[in-house]
Amino acid sequence: MEAIVAVYSDWGIGSDGTQQVVLKADRAHFRDITTGNAVIVGRKTLEDFPGGRPLKNRRNIVVTRQDISIEGAAVVHSTEEALKEAEKQERTIIIGGASIYKQFFPFTDLVHITKIELAPPSDSFFPNLDSLPDWKLESASEWLEENGIRYSFCTYRRIKP
Repeated sequence: MEAIVAVYSDWGIGSDGTQQVVLKADRAHFRDITTGNAVIVGRKTLEDFPGGRPLKNRRNIVVTRQDISIEGAAVVHSTEEALKEAEKQERTIIIGGASIYKQFFPFTDLVHITKIELAPPSDSFFPNLDSLPDWKLESASEWLEENGIRYSFCTYRRIKP
């Protein structure tokens, strides 16, 4: 399973349920990687999407404790249910938020990270893969810039024992 996330210099990913810094290039990168695939997302993160609707051209698997239905999405209530739903898909990508990343981290082997060279105050963090011995940086773009903000697209892979 894969994950995709934008992180700040301190591995923060957001505050008050939203990203503080949004880059057009990161959104395009996210769209390129996730389109045509299944995505696992938490209900609160889904509500932060435009219109609070599932993402187009993706199989949306929404994890929630609530007994709700969401048009255009498979609603599940546990990690196990989400994993069963993901098994039906060729490729599944975890897209957040923080609790969903944490919940599915043990099942994640590949992470697409946009490193943003800023550190706005965050209340949610992604594990610092640079400091974890079972993860290695597989590739990194050169540092790019948008509106004076430097960023790099990186791919990390879990090292199998």
